[in-house]
Amino acid sequence: LYYRENNQMILQELPVTTENRIKGMIALREQIRQVIDYQMEGYSDEDIQLSQAKLNEVYDKFTKEYGLINTRANSRAFSDDNSYYLLCSLEKLDGDGNFIGKADIFTKRTIKANVEIEKVDTANEALIISIQEKAKVDLDYMQKLCGLDMDVMLKNLEGEIFNVPEYGNPNNWVTADEYLSGNVREKLKIAEEFAKEDSKFQINVDRLKEVVPKDLSASEIGIKLGATWIPPEVVAEFVYELLGTPDYCKRKIKIRFSEITSEWYIDNKSSDRNNVKAYSTYGTGRINAYKIIEQTLNLKDVKVFDTIIDDEGRKQRVLNKKETAIAQAKQDSIKQAFLDWVWNEPERREQLTRLYNDRFNSIRPREYDGSHLNFVGMNPEIKLRPHQVNAIAHVLYGNNVLLAHEVGAGKTFEMVASCMESKRLGLCNKSLFVVPNHIIEQFASEFLQLYPSANILVATKKDFETKNRKKFCSRIATGDFDAVIIGHSQFERIPMSIERQQELLQEQIDDITRGIADVKSNRGENYTIKQMEKTKRTLETRLEKLNKQERKDDVVTFEELGVDKLFVDEAHNYKNLFLYTKMRNVGGLAQTEAQKSSDLFMKCRYLDEITGGKGTVFATGTPVSNSMAELYTMQRYLQYGELRKNELEHFDNWASTFGETVTAIELAPEGTGYRAKTRFAKFHNLPELMAMFKEVADIQTAETLNLPTPEFENINVV
Repeated sequence: LYYRENNQMILQELPVTTENRIKGMIALREQIRQVIDYQMEGYSDEDIQLSQAKLNEVYDKFTKEYGLINTRANSRAFSDDNSYYLLCSLEKLDGDGNFIGKADIFTKRTIKANVEIEKVDTANEALIISIQEKAKVDLDYMQKLCGLDMDVMLKNLEGEIFNVPEYGNPNNWVTADEYLSGNVREKLKIAEEFAKEDSKFQINVDRLKEVVPKDLSASEIGIKLGATWIPPEVVAEFVYELLGTPDYCKRKIKIRFSEITSEWYIDNKSSDRNNVKAYSTYGTGRINAYKIIEQTLNLKDVKVFDTIIDDEGRKQRVLNKKETAIAQAKQDSIKQAFLDWVWNEPERREQLTRLYNDRFNSIRPREYDGSHLNFVGMNPEIKLRPHQVNAIAHVLYGNNVLLAHEVGAGKTFEMVASCMESKRLGLCNKSLFVVPNHIIEQFASEFLQLYPSANILVATKKDFETKNRKKFCSRIATGDFDAVIIGHSQFERIPMSIERQQELLQEQIDDITRGIADVKSNRGENYTIKQMEKTKRTLETRLEKLNKQERKDDVVTFEELGVDKLFVDEAHNYKNLFLYTKMRNVGGLAQTEAQKSSDLFMKCRYLDEITGGKGTVFATGTPVSNSMAELYTMQRYLQYGELRKNELEHFDNWASTFGETVTAIELAPEGTGYRAKTRFAKFHNLPELMAMFKEVADIQTAETLNLPTPEFENINVV
């Protein structure tokens, strides 16, 4: 007996009984592979039945002598072999591990064979086969299938496929559901430019105009003082009109917005000293209206503090409740004055509605239809439900995906089928499944239940012990696996390369250094500067440790695994991703970063880079559980490029556009009385946010699936 590792044959010195167990399981392995091969290659029913009879014979002989394959002794002898979990799937066990019967492969066809279609009658059928087998519109392949002249075929498919206008690529065709979705306003502008030069693109213009979202009117747009999409000159116009700022003061009092820190600044806030509106009507003697407006723009509740000297001679800042209450009343009146003012002038109303519609009301979510999918190699005894098939189509043809499905909706089979179809269609080479530690073996069993012929590698606790980790990671890197299944804690132990970590940290340090300089030059709050400098020191310490760390030859990095598709089950476990915000004391905003979350974020960015934003799939029944800010966190993981494109990568930009903090009185946890608690809990412009979110989120709730309501209610994004 030999064990092969990286093409080296290692002789095994084993006790006789263990050796005989292994020989019996090798015989069983070869026989089950024959049954699988016969089904995959389309052998006759008679040949398959003979092979299954032989499998029964080999299995019965083995178990009579050595017991169930799933026993500890057999596991200890054979678990290092890649096919051990395939052998385990031959036995049906109950929740307590008791044998309840043999698997279907002993008596039934469990694999759907690939039937190659060489000829079809119509152009539409050729299109379906092209999507099935190529995952794209392949005109040459389609013409070969239907035998029609190219011009005739294109004429027959008019409106079903579209030539995407691109310079240097005149033959890029996609399906209608792909072209007539996404940012359709942007596509319309491009199509109109091309249609001026070539009339064949007029059909693109006409069809895009049909699906462009209807322009929202002013009454349908949620707006507030502090929304970062509002131009600074509009805010300045409001401030000058509200406070009657004299012309000589306007030259000093400038209102600016920093894109680096997402912070608003009002210069020379105290220069308009004799203005009654600034110090009485909309401000107070302790904090004038310009300061209140700056705080409001930066999403902060105004507070007034007194400085006192304690018994030990130290200065302390104490909240002045009376002055704070007065100042907050002024702040509320300023907010209301802005709402009364912002839409009342026709030219300004047109400017802002046009700006909002172009930036945010431009996405038409794609409807994914997976009814044409072929699922070669899947167990034909298992029937996927329509919502599962459509979710799989979303993973195949969309970008990164969040399977936000209720418990019991079948997320495991969706991920498994997405992985296997992606591999078959050439959309990915190697998938990595990251699942909770306690369900690794269960997940592997369900994987092989759906795809009995899959070549999977399953991690055990032993594989990630220090002495075995390099060997296991080397197996991932060098093996041609359909999928690798590991636990959440094991995933963290596979590091990104030091070079990439250094690059990312340096980029963050550079950003925050520019931000600090920007705040200082604008004489921003000392508190903000101190917080940013604290964050910078933390990043510099981490970078210094990395620079001292030598590149260890025995460490296999995440990039070296060859993984180009990542599936993360129970993704809500990674919601504690640090975000920088100017808001203070708001519940649900993570100001500390979980290491596992930052590690996943870095790996998601890497996969975005190598796959063009198509390499990550999250699955969870609770996309939002405690705070609506978790919605933003999911978007950061899966839609980072889209957030940057819309200038929403900073949380405050996102929050000022789509939400609002709400303060409510609640019972203190200690039971000592009541307290005011502020949460980010109120939404504006929800349809536009959800249109963007649905580009990645495939959402199914118990109600839409007619499932029984779970024992514990979850907050679902609907």
